Amino acid sequence: MVKTKATLRSFVTGLVTAGVLMAGSVQAATLKMATDSGAKGSPAGDTLERWADLIEKGSNGEIDVKVFYQNELGSQNEVFDLHVAGDVDVMLNWPMTSYDKRIGVIYTPYMTLSWEEAIKAYSPGGWVNNMLGGIYADLGLKFFGPWPEGFNGVATRGKYATNIAEADGLKVRTMTVFPAPQTMQALGYQTAAIDWGEVYTALQTGVVDGEAGNVIYWDYEYFRDQLDYYVRSKHFFMTGVLSMNAESFEDLSEAHQAIVADAAKQVMMQQFKAAKTADELYVKKAEEAGMKYFELSDEQIKVFARAAREKVWPLMDEEIGSEIMGTIRNNATKL
Repeated sequence: MVKTKATLRSFVTGLVTAGVLMAGSVQAATLKMATDSGAKGSPAGDTLERWADLIEKGSNGEIDVKVFYQNELGSQNEVFDLHVAGDVDVMLNWPMTSYDKRIGVIYTPYMTLSWEEAIKAYSPGGWVNNMLGGIYADLGLKFFGPWPEGFNGVATRGKYATNIAEADGLKVRTMTVFPAPQTMQALGYQTAAIDWGEVYTALQTGVVDGEAGNVIYWDYEYFRDQLDYYVRSKHFFMTGVLSMNAESFEDLSEAHQAIVADAAKQVMMQQFKAAKTADELYVKKAEEAGMKYFELSDEQIKVFARAAREKVWPLMDEEIGSEIMGTIRNNATKL
């Protein structure tokens, strides 16, 4: 009997020890966090660091976050591939459409024409936000929310265009996603779809005359020695996306899931408040650096918008479906 009790006691102790070890393994986690655009010290890079810091502090160090900046894990497409595959757990991305062209809804030209409309559409509960959440889920990604930057434009060297006729003969770089090239062609430009990491060389060697994928920050920060003009064409409201691989998310405890999601919400809401001010700051910096900036009138924007909607939206019906495009048509700014 004594031997039986001792054996039982030993067995129970072993179970408790194993349970403690298992609990410890569940609590500890390492997440790989990356962005496809933005070096250390850039707004995107700073957001990664804040997000990582909030996660680590919120979990009392139980979650260790490894941060990787643009080009450290590959090109835009390659890093998004890693994200979908689960080799990058958490990401601030400018989504690629190679997996699902419905992601192109984020690049639908001229959905909104003002900051107020855009913030309402992209904020949690907004109609664009809701569409993106469902599409990301179908890709196996947890959608936390957008990371807005603002309305983009066209930065060029030598000449510029404030209307479709003036764009004739200008060749600009676009993002390698649908419908970025198609949109700029509708606005009168020649296009070359070039990965972000190759844009400087393309400008330097004259492959393109300009860059047409970004808010002014990127053209000022990376290409101001190559470009002379920036025309705010507003063809896209630019936003990154805060997301997590769904399997990686499910592998976390519920407490850790809440910490990661709450940290994402904090950096997202901070960006909603800061984006417009930051954009205005970089307009000023660009002008001080010698770049000539053009803010188009409402009527000039509407001329561009009509051309893009007429030529690009029907293509999007075919690529992403009439149901999604019906939502966009019902909610987009009326011209």
